[in-house]
Amino acid sequence: MTRVIAITGKGGTGKTAVAALLIRYLTKGNKVVLAIDADPDTNLPETLGCDSEKTLGDVREFILNDRDNLPPDINKESIFESRIYEVLVEMPRYDLLVMGRSEGASCYCYINNLLRSVMERLVKNYNTIIIDTAAGLEHFSRKTIRNVDDLIVVTDGSRRGFRTAERIHKLVDEVEIEIGNIYVVANKVTIDNKEKLIELAKELNLQLIGMVPLDEKIAELDLKGESLVSLPEDSPAMIEVEKIAKKLEL
Repeated sequence: MTRVIAITGKGGTGKTAVAALLIRYLTKGNKVVLAIDADPDTNLPETLGCDSEKTLGDVREFILNDRDNLPPDINKESIFESRIYEVLVEMPRYDLLVMGRSEGASCYCYINNLLRSVMERLVKNYNTIIIDTAAGLEHFSRKTIRNVDDLIVVTDGSRRGFRTAERIHKLVDEVEIEIGNIYVVANKVTIDNKEKLIELAKELNLQLIGMVPLDEKIAELDLKGESLVSLPEDSPAMIEVEKIAKKLEL
């Protein structure tokens, strides 16, 4: 059975780094992993150290612009599915799908219905799906993937960040898809703020599943424009993400 984990959080919290480290941990085992970059900023490929020239947004635009020129008796869903497999990046231990551009002024209802049908078949090929999303839940509102087992909200070590996590938690009730569990991961945690963040999570009734310490090596790699693939196994951040994964029973 496929486990779907979505990772969200406001910009600058390091949610993409957390997503990448979680993917890295999962690929050390025997699981078949699909990584989905659903953030319009599209940072996950670079963080993972791979290239993605085409996106799902390109496929959607192609179908939208060319569907009236296709023969009426052709199966448009099959064309859409074949195009999706063309943009799927196959890495040695995981596959990557980049959502790309958001919807424009045209009506995408037909396209999203096609996408939803194809995605439901696609996800069944994987043990685990990791989705790096934008800060809000708009992507889920399109029901591209109907059910999410675990939603992880990444926050930084600030009260404002935790308040954002609280708002996202409340927004879940407004999204017409099923979300099983909601967790919070505090990122860039220091010795000085650790206990305060634990107290803040309790105050806001948030389920804090992990506290990723501030890791200078991650900042160094980011500054160089390098991926997290070269992050040492004994990195404090990597060790904590592995603990989070085990808590999630991944």
